Amino acid sequence: MSRVRAGQLAQDLLVVGLTFALLLGLAFPTLWIFLTSIRPEQEVFSDTFRLISSTLTLESYRTLLAKTTFPTYIRNSLVVSLITTVTSVAISLLAAYSFSRHRFRFRGVLLIMVVFSQLFPYVILITPIYVFFYHLKLVNTTLGLIIAYIATTVPFCVYMLLGYLDSVPRELDEAAIVDGCSTIRVICSVVLPVAWPGVAATAIYSFAQSWNEYLIALTLVTRNELKTVPVGLASFFGEYTTRWDLVMTASVLATVPTLIIFLVLQRHLVSGLATGAVKQ
Repeated sequence: MSRVRAGQLAQDLLVVGLTFALLLGLAFPTLWIFLTSIRPEQEVFSDTFRLISSTLTLESYRTLLAKTTFPTYIRNSLVVSLITTVTSVAISLLAAYSFSRHRFRFRGVLLIMVVFSQLFPYVILITPIYVFFYHLKLVNTTLGLIIAYIATTVPFCVYMLLGYLDSVPRELDEAAIVDGCSTIRVICSVVLPVAWPGVAATAIYSFAQSWNEYLIALTLVTRNELKTVPVGLASFFGEYTTRWDLVMTASVLATVPTLIIFLVLQRHLVSGLATGAVKQ
């Protein structure tokens, strides 16, 4: 018995060790970016390798926030991403509820179109998008960027929410309708609490997609005061020189909003689908 336990312990230790090494390898680039952002500028370009600098400083953060337009990029991205997320989730929830609860003509065709729209890479759509938005006078506007992001995130959000709503028993809807609830009341008071993990996952996807998107923002926005974080971050790469300390610092700050959104909503991702399903 002792040999069996010893063998099992050795196997567990091997699995834990390999898992830790894998996680360390995955986390090392992020760790290196953070450590570089708090190094003195002269050490960033030093030929001597040091994992942790002997002198830590926040000078790069002060320079980035006080002497560059990066705070404006963060503000623009926050406005665009938050509005896109709220609007996309609301539209997707209504559309997914209709697909889940109703059987209407061309339902299957519309569902195929929703999935099929995700097969086209943005690079072949960017020219018609620009021409369309140019004629609508939405180029170099925050509204145009928001509309473009909503259009690109809603199809997949609908597909994500549809699977969650299909798992919600229809008897809950019928009971609420018998009690006199409207369709909107049924969605908000009955379906939404049960499908909240799906809504949280959809919100995280929509925010991350609009926060990190680069190609559409680069095409539709050329005015510096309207640029978002990915486009603004790319502007730190110069033709002849690059301030890597500022690039690393900006990269760290660019991950903070997405990390906060995930930490706020992650508890809903693991909550049970049966939460709120009991009719009082």
